[in-house]
Amino acid sequence: MKNDTLKGQYRINEQIRAKEVRIVSDDIEPKVYPIFQALKMAEERELDLVEISPNAQPPVCRIIDYSKFLYQLKKRQKEQKAKQVKVNVKEIRFGPQTDDHDYNFKLKHAKGFLADGDKVKAYVFFKGRSITVSYTPAAPKPAPVPKAEKPETNEE
Repeated sequence: MKNDTLKGQYRINEQIRAKEVRIVSDDIEPKVYPIFQALKMAEERELDLVEISPNAQPPVCRIIDYSKFLYQLKKRQKEQKAKQVKVNVKEIRFGPQTDDHDYNFKLKHAKGFLADGDKVKAYVFFKGRSITVSYTPAAPKPAPVPKAEKPETNEE
């Protein structure tokens, strides 16, 4: 069950092993009490003694209804989860021969993704040997190199 993760997290009543505890509550003066007196105070109010901060010296405890305490914790966690924003990353791939129209089309999509609050990752991909060949549409093709003629030898 989902509730088991929170249930085992806090020690309550007889599970508390400290000899003295600091009690924090609405109607009780915050000070250090022996554990038997703190348990007696919780029992008189028909509530639980919950160890809130076990690492403090002495441990901090609160006299509250344990099930209500767990409910409030779950409620807080749910609110925090609702406030989180999930970031989506959209990818746009360009090839080395991407035409202007295709580039503008992909650019329009990228702007839409950014407007929606997503992140955009754009990259150029190369297949095979396309990375070694330069593609510049504006550059003229090089003129063919004339073949070298054989030198004439005089055989006499």
